[in-house]
Amino acid sequence: MTPIEELLTRGELTVRGRIREASNAVLLCGVTYEGVSADCVYKPVKGERPLWDFPDGNLARRERAAYLVSEATGWGLVPATVLRDGPYGEGMVQHWIEAGESPEAALLALVDGEEAGEGWKPVALAEVGEGRTALLVHADDPRLRRLAVLDVVINNGDRKGGHLLPTPDGHLYGIDHGVTFHTEDKLRTLLWGWAGEPLTDEARSVLASLDAQLADSEPLATRLAELITPVELAAVRDRVAQLLRTGVHPQPSGQWPAIPWPPV
Repeated sequence: MTPIEELLTRGELTVRGRIREASNAVLLCGVTYEGVSADCVYKPVKGERPLWDFPDGNLARRERAAYLVSEATGWGLVPATVLRDGPYGEGMVQHWIEAGESPEAALLALVDGEEAGEGWKPVALAEVGEGRTALLVHADDPRLRRLAVLDVVINNGDRKGGHLLPTPDGHLYGIDHGVTFHTEDKLRTLLWGWAGEPLTDEARSVLASLDAQLADSEPLATRLAELITPVELAAVRDRVAQLLRTGVHPQPSGQWPAIPWPPV
């Protein structure tokens, strides 16, 4: 257990307020343990709205599972996330990350015309009002590319712009991973810019390591088995294996809306 995980797990939670924009109950809290304090987010299971296509488990456990997979990649793309009891029962507690800049300004843009421009990747045309359209683009950024790979592995059904948190030190985090790990292809994301392109050598190396860590009796597989169903865990293994086999970023399946709504 890392120091931040220990703080989040064992510290005393103090609820400071509720984040109203969220579709489920999201409480901003402070946590203190042995003289060390931090800000965090607490999402109690009791505050989750049921989802017809995610009947097994709960969103809090999926958030914890996403963190474990992120840590196994070595990329550190998800803030420290634990499961614990809190003022309103069991829930997910995640380290609060203070973004250093607007993710939309730094990583996403709408541009006129059909060309993304240097340093940007095209995603899709978007309606911008009064019958006008603009090209939605995201930065050709290695941090985003890593996140795109992670999203395929965990089958993220909701990668919006507002879920991207760049920090002042140059790190990038992704948050809100409750809608993940489905057995069917549910990938919905703004990060389609590399679709069909070869994976980086770094990504292939990370995926090979992840494949080994997902083997039966390995610590990662054992911990994930406590959070998601056996068929969901098997699907994670299959997605990793398929990425290694094809060696490319996947294309939208066409069987599911490829871009989340609202996109930000």
